[in-house]
Amino acid sequence: MTESTQPASPSSNPRLQALLGHEFFAPHQWKRRLALWVGAVVVALAAILFAKASDWSYHLFQRMLSYGAWIPLIVTPIVFGLLAWVTEGRLRATRGSGIPQVIATLHIEDEDFRARMLALPIAVGKMVLTLIALAVGASIGREGPTVHVGAGLFYSLGRRFGFTEPKAASRFILAGGACGIAAAFNTPLAGVVFAIEELAGTFEHRFSGLLLTAVIVGGVVSLGIMGNYSYFGQVQASLPLGHAWLAVLLTGVICGLLGGLFARLILLSRQGPLAYIGRLRSHAPIMFAAGCGLALALIGLFSHNNVYGTGYDQARAFVQEAAVTPGQTFGIAKLLANVFSYWAGIPGGIFSPALAVGAGLGHNIAYFLPSVPAGTVVLLGMSAYLSGVTGAPLTSAVIAMELTDNQDMVIPIMAACLLARAAASLFCPTPVYKDFAERMVQDFERQQAAHAESTEKARLEAEALQHVGNTSAFDEPAAPLDDVDDEPSSKP
Repeated sequence: MTESTQPASPSSNPRLQALLGHEFFAPHQWKRRLALWVGAVVVALAAILFAKASDWSYHLFQRMLSYGAWIPLIVTPIVFGLLAWVTEGRLRATRGSGIPQVIATLHIEDEDFRARMLALPIAVGKMVLTLIALAVGASIGREGPTVHVGAGLFYSLGRRFGFTEPKAASRFILAGGACGIAAAFNTPLAGVVFAIEELAGTFEHRFSGLLLTAVIVGGVVSLGIMGNYSYFGQVQASLPLGHAWLAVLLTGVICGLLGGLFARLILLSRQGPLAYIGRLRSHAPIMFAAGCGLALALIGLFSHNNVYGTGYDQARAFVQEAAVTPGQTFGIAKLLANVFSYWAGIPGGIFSPALAVGAGLGHNIAYFLPSVPAGTVVLLGMSAYLSGVTGAPLTSAVIAMELTDNQDMVIPIMAACLLARAAASLFCPTPVYKDFAERMVQDFERQQAAHAESTEKARLEAEALQHVGNTSAFDEPAAPLDDVDDEPSSKP
């Protein structure tokens, strides 16, 4: 009688065991993927909400302007001063664009430092305070704050899911920043490039999947809600080989120099006239911010209210060659408005305002190149100035191409961005975000060193006091109290 063959159980099947034991099926990996997917959805929704709220805030300011162009002369300085006061304490990390804070947390793996920079109250405060600044006409953008918010949300979710190890937290921060910039501009490729070129400064295969997954999931959410759109609409621009390439040279050099100058101005170096401005801001931050708000309002008054807000409408008018544009002085006026808004120390980014300045400068340069389409020169100027400001030519080129849905200008845009970065380095050798981040890292290291020194000093003082308490006046060991009490009395 033949024995019946029993099917092999899964536990006795080595191939199935090897398959189930693969890293892909590991519970820890699926836990990380779940955290990543949830984070990407949350960041995309937050970016969309932030974008809608930013438009509403600026429309509120425009309604205020309709009652009188003089109103910002009163309201803007007051609110700028209040924002500086609010951000003096626990909300100090909400100041500026937020990208330097993200870069600093990637370099400093201290848990307390990361919590101060990326906690949920900081992310919420960043959004609310940026909206308030836009409601009074601040010349700021929402893209940098969206990067900050994205990194903060990913960091908090990663910790909630148990990813508290410093290296794992760094990857979540990086993925959150990439998802933030991709969702803010609806530019998936730019999000990945920005994370590699600007945030991390390097590429590792271990987080490449994190970046791509975060950007893809966030992009799908944005696509489902907002639809497939280009930030500035589709731009039909091209630049044939020949003398038209003079536009690349002019925009790369001129816009790069001005972009580097802007970066140097907002950095406020520790020597020279800019150092005096920095000391003045540190001594009286509230009054200084109010003064910056007044300067912005004056520029707005003399520029027919064109320099307020992100500058999106003005940049779009230039790049689309609209019949009505802000005029020849817009580029320089917007640059000054950006400087005073950033000097105030209020929350807000520089991406959108930089694109607007570049568009205005490109419009000026196009006046001297009548044989080249104006929209083409504007597109080159926009990308070149952004490259000069950020020091990130690859990111600037990809953003410009994705914002305008134009692939015909790939080579001219990249050439202009590289020229701009080289020209900007004459004023600002270190990219502006990295410079700000390095200062944060240095301040943290000085604080740590001072804390360690004070702790060591207190320890030495405690040891000295203990040493004195255990010795006699002749620096000899003092007799124990019990021994003194046990000695026979010397009285007769």
